[in-house]
Amino acid sequence: MLVLFDNGTPRTLARFLIEEHTVTEARARGWAELVNGELLDKAEEAGFQVLVTTDKNLRYQQNLSDRGIAIVALPSVPT
Repeated sequence: MLVLFDNGTPRTLARFLIEEHTVTEARARGWAELVNGELLDKAEEAGFQVLVTTDKNLRYQQNLSDRGIAIVALPSVPT
């Protein structure tokens, strides 16, 4: 499965996924400056199946009903 991490997703999470999935960061693709709708469009065009994000407001900012990509919104962890 192709998994895309947005800018806020902790990199350390990838180590739990890389044996079973291909994980790429948005910044590694040159997508660090894209806003949510643009990032979703690029991710879907590139064949990503899952977007992992820390943006819990994404579902309120975007119409996700016609999207072909699954979105996983991680909870905030206090530091």
